[in-house]
Amino acid sequence: MDETVLDDIIRRLLDAKNGRTTKQVQLTEAEIRQLCAASKEIFLSQPNLLELEAPIKICGDVHGQFSDLLRLFEYGGYPPEANYLFLGDYVDRGKQSIETICLLLAYKVKYKENFFLLRGNHECASINRIYGFYDECKRRFNVRVWKTFTDCFNCLPVAALVDEKILCMHGGLSPDLKNLDQIRNIARPVDVPDQGLLCDLLWADPDKDIEGWGENDRGVSYTFGADKVVEFLQKHDLDLICRAHQVVEDGYEFFAKRQLVTVFSAPNYCGEFDNAGAMMSVDDTLTCSFQILKASEKKGKVGFGNNMLRPGTPPHKVTKPLVVIQLISLLVRTVRSHSPDTGASY
Repeated sequence: MDETVLDDIIRRLLDAKNGRTTKQVQLTEAEIRQLCAASKEIFLSQPNLLELEAPIKICGDVHGQFSDLLRLFEYGGYPPEANYLFLGDYVDRGKQSIETICLLLAYKVKYKENFFLLRGNHECASINRIYGFYDECKRRFNVRVWKTFTDCFNCLPVAALVDEKILCMHGGLSPDLKNLDQIRNIARPVDVPDQGLLCDLLWADPDKDIEGWGENDRGVSYTFGADKVVEFLQKHDLDLICRAHQVVEDGYEFFAKRQLVTVFSAPNYCGEFDNAGAMMSVDDTLTCSFQILKASEKKGKVGFGNNMLRPGTPPHKVTKPLVVIQLISLLVRTVRSHSPDTGASY
């Protein structure tokens, strides 16, 4: 892809920021086709199980909340200042799915060895046909553009391994997952099936109330107990599973005695939840810190502050809106957490 065109797309998308809101950026259909073609080629040239190195920042669901994506970059550092891994669910529900996915794809093309995107369950035609992305594409462009994006989504990788110790995916574990080579060997391009390994990696959820495998209330995939997390980590010599896929009140939430963490990066999700958003930073020593986008009292806006306040409380004045509120070590050390091991499913 022409570097000048790519840089101009990134510049226009970043210039959309207008105070606490973002303007609509109307890229051309040709630009979107170029972005999708270039990123698709890169996705297929890289493994389905990415092998990444710290330091890296890990983000959960964004769901078309473009202004919040820009805030993540503002306080985490715009690429290539920091390395990033996004865990999927870039589109649907939010108002600016097109700007959101286009900026992420543009950064992938520009910084292919420093910026990584995994597939979420909403990067699937049968889902984003229903939950907003199709309608946004049709309203602002045409159905051809939506099909161009979905062809690109079918090439996204589905998991990442950070320094051979932190396994990342959108959803969760699978009863079919016996070794990591199974993930590496999933052929692409591929649509998400209704069951099986790929489906579970994108759809499964932890459940504190069960042992083993359970029925998922979503009607897709499974839930899994803490025992399955412990068993999997021990078998594969891993320290942590990092996933997204569920709205959690504080933006991050531990499970299985902090051997699994859920990260959700869309504050005030859908304008209906008072949840915070979070980004997990992994440093060279594999120590993880959580940076929080606080939810504000008014729906549809975000404020920032100390995480000891409940979401929905007016934010404190701080010099830097995103603050590190907690550290955990992956080398089995004591950590401080007031975060419960539960999560709402959305």
